[in-house]
Amino acid sequence: MKDSIRYKWNSGKPCKAWFFVKGFLKDMVPNRYYQWKKESLLRQLDLREDKEYILERVAYYNKVNQPYTLPSETRREHRGHYYVFLDKIRHFRPGTFHKAYYLDLQDAVRYFDRSLRIAYTPGDVYFTPTFPTLVKSRLLKEDNHHSVILKLDKLRHFMFVNDGKFFEEKKDKAIFRGKIRLSRQRKQFLEMYFGSSFCDCGVVDKCPEHPEWETPKKTIQEHLDYKFILALEGNDVASNLKWVMSSNSIAIMPRPTCETWFMEGKLIPNYHYIEIKDDLSDLEERMQYYISHPHEAQQIIEHAHEYVRQFMDDEREELIQMLVVKKYLDRSFEL
Repeated sequence: MKDSIRYKWNSGKPCKAWFFVKGFLKDMVPNRYYQWKKESLLRQLDLREDKEYILERVAYYNKVNQPYTLPSETRREHRGHYYVFLDKIRHFRPGTFHKAYYLDLQDAVRYFDRSLRIAYTPGDVYFTPTFPTLVKSRLLKEDNHHSVILKLDKLRHFMFVNDGKFFEEKKDKAIFRGKIRLSRQRKQFLEMYFGSSFCDCGVVDKCPEHPEWETPKKTIQEHLDYKFILALEGNDVASNLKWVMSSNSIAIMPRPTCETWFMEGKLIPNYHYIEIKDDLSDLEERMQYYISHPHEAQQIIEHAHEYVRQFMDDEREELIQMLVVKKYLDRSFEL
């Protein structure tokens, strides 16, 4: 479905044009400046009161603690929703993959020698690479240390809202709008709850198998009229989770199976969000409980806001990401 001009104007999403203008302007700054800035940031680290917190997050995103050697060959391969890049930093160009992923990578690596080699897999990553690789998302499992997380696709994922409506003022319903694509979870959800009295849900693109599910988009502001907003995983994570947790509505979802820079693996069920079973069968029951217990619902909202605040310091976020890449490059043993 093509977005109407009205929807684009009122969607509540950030301006793509301004994102690209800023990104390419930064790309024009000589690398010497960023190498100087890297040294300045490293000197400041020892003076920061939040140094321990910063290093904890670096260790969380980058679990590569032993020296490693990348495969010697060059790889530049399209594989469905993602791209395999194994080459020197300078060879990842704006036309290699989606431009947003080019600019987000530059935000992370522009402090370093562009002749260094990296493994980079932009796009929705729902597998664990066989060697240390820079990614947007990784599986929540014990042996995922080859997936080194960067803050990627941040224009779409890292946006937050100012919600002026209190939880008690909102509709006693849940809402879901999204695309199905390869998501078993979303398809199952719509099979169970499309047309239900307590959930406003639908698909916002073409759905040949179930055209009855096709539903007009709603703006973020329109989502905020509902007490509960479904955050269902798509190809990897639920991209709406960040802004939902910054609102006065509550994210409701099964326990995550993937994580991004948002550290979904650190979220506590029924503390930061309302957890439902993997089979989605208890959705109405969980909603009714928090409708009847608004004080507990408000506590979840406050805990969610507290969690989101840690990502609001742009200078610190820049430092953390630079340190993640530095650790990645420092561990690399190139023959």
